[in-house]
Amino acid sequence: MKKYLQKRLIRKGLMMVAGAVSLPCIVSHADNRLPKPECKSTDIRFERLKQFFHQSRSPIEHLAGDFIVEADANHLDWRLLPGLSVVESGAGRAFKGNNVFGWNNGDSSFRSIREGIHFVAERLAHGQYYRGKTLAQKLQTYNPNDGYRQKVQAVMARISATPGL
Repeated sequence: MKKYLQKRLIRKGLMMVAGAVSLPCIVSHADNRLPKPECKSTDIRFERLKQFFHQSRSPIEHLAGDFIVEADANHLDWRLLPGLSVVESGAGRAFKGNNVFGWNNGDSSFRSIREGIHFVAERLAHGQYYRGKTLAQKLQTYNPNDGYRQKVQAVMARISATPGL
């Protein structure tokens, strides 16, 4: 447990330094539990995700920066978490317990949607069932039902055809 916390603190510290130095998304400490991202309009991913959520009439449009920051901090495709939220909760239109990802078959609850974004991103990157897997393998583990992986990847392609933007 101690080693996990040390790694987490180091990762958070590196994320904050990287965000302040080289990324267009900066982290502030307005929320004591989680850093609050503030993305500049120069980050095309942020603008594209906000536009996607807006067109989807998503109530989580204002959290676009959180999705980007958590994806970057955990070395995930920036479209993965939004893609999961669309498939699992209609982009935040139908969920319970601040769980827009259907995590743990929808049985997990979070104090906030932001906390859920942070938690799921961290698990998809570093959790024992997901660590070291490709995107396709992570999605297969997340939900092994036929066609699930393709649904999420189709949403990801709607967000942006280019992963590296």
